Amino acid sequence: MASFTGRFRDPRSTEYDFLGSIMVRCPVCEKVARVVPVPGDVDPGGRSLFRARRMVCRGCGLSRAWNGRTVTLSRGTARPATDPYFGMPLWLQAETRHGRLWAYNPEHLDLIRRFVQASLRERAPWYDTGQKMTMVARLPAWLKRAKNREEILRTVSRIQASLTDS
Repeated sequence: MASFTGRFRDPRSTEYDFLGSIMVRCPVCEKVARVVPVPGDVDPGGRSLFRARRMVCRGCGLSRAWNGRTVTLSRGTARPATDPYFGMPLWLQAETRHGRLWAYNPEHLDLIRRFVQASLRERAPWYDTGQKMTMVARLPAWLKRAKNREEILRTVSRIQASLTDS
């Protein structure tokens, strides 16, 4: 068994911090497509979550627009994860024997990898002000267990390999 060293400090990022660019599977050509905010569009309430979005596939040229007001964030790991805007399957996901591991983009996947890889995982003190339920705090218990570390890191490597193939 490999020994993992390193320290991880929770950067206090939430799931919303990774919605700037989401990698999804194109419904037409099955290649990678991206869901990005429409440039220059600003939500009247100032919240970037509800800004107009566009799904663009460089493989086949598919382009779709989203201007809705409902967002469905993926919860749980029992079924395939989808993007919150179009409901398309995420590109960065793979099945493990414990559940499905998924990420919105490479930065999200890298945060998960750094968390799992670390032997010392630090969270902010309970009495500190600010965001309490960060993305790391909301990870499923099977992903946080040290006994699953090697399997999860292999799965992360497999997902990262899909980035170079696409």
